Amino acid sequence: MNSLVIEARSLVAQSVQITDNALIVNLDDGRMISAPLVWYPRLWHGTPQERSHWRLIGDGEGIHWEDLDEDISIENLILGKPSGESQRSLKAWLTRRTNHA
Repeated sequence: MNSLVIEARSLVAQSVQITDNALIVNLDDGRMISAPLVWYPRLWHGTPQERSHWRLIGDGEGIHWEDLDEDISIENLILGKPSGESQRSLKAWLTRRTNHA
């Protein structure tokens, strides 16, 4: 097994910040990880209020946004993996948002 994967699984988030362009996560070992917000289309399309309504899940192994139905694992952030959501799924989600607005 890759040692980076082992390390990533042992790290947990302490706090989350979202700017207009980035998702920033502070880890329990003192590191700060930043990823472009465009990697996560649901966050990108979310309002500032929706983006700010997050909670840590799995003892800090992931982040959940109830209002956006989005989950991001700390492991994927560390490994630099953007959202794996298909364009079809994203399009359906955007359509539902538009119809409920």
